[in-house]
Amino acid sequence: MSQSPGDIESQRGHKRFAMDCNNRAWELSVQVRTKSQDHEMLNAARASAWHWSHIGTELNQMRALMLLAEVHALLGMGASSLSMADEMRAYFAGRETPDWELAFVHTVYAHAAFTAGRLPEYREAYEKATAALGAIADEEDRKNVLETFSQVPPP
Repeated sequence: MSQSPGDIESQRGHKRFAMDCNNRAWELSVQVRTKSQDHEMLNAARASAWHWSHIGTELNQMRALMLLAEVHALLGMGASSLSMADEMRAYFAGRETPDWELAFVHTVYAHAAFTAGRLPEYREAYEKATAALGAIADEEDRKNVLETFSQVPPP
């Protein structure tokens, strides 16, 4: 069964908005923000996840969940951040994951565990993130992960 032009256009819109919102939320996540920008970051992350839920693969949806976990950690929402981080970490642990993405997984989990006050899990994830960062082959990928890693308080 073929799709109507309206369906195709709707899918394109979802994809464009998912990507735009994702990029904006990550951009805001690594800078000093105002209260208004905190709200924008959270709204952009939620919007990205919503759009991916309509047209994305499971991988897209888990990446959106990773972003939400990081945003919640940045905003001090420890319980929700850790819940999302647990889910996305379980997903990525069961798959072949690129070096840069594995470093993101450990970084976001460490941040979520720290914010939730789960210090043993935080320390373990921080160590794994540090090791994963060192294993990233591409310098540009490492630089991208380091921007997020720098948001995680060191032990």
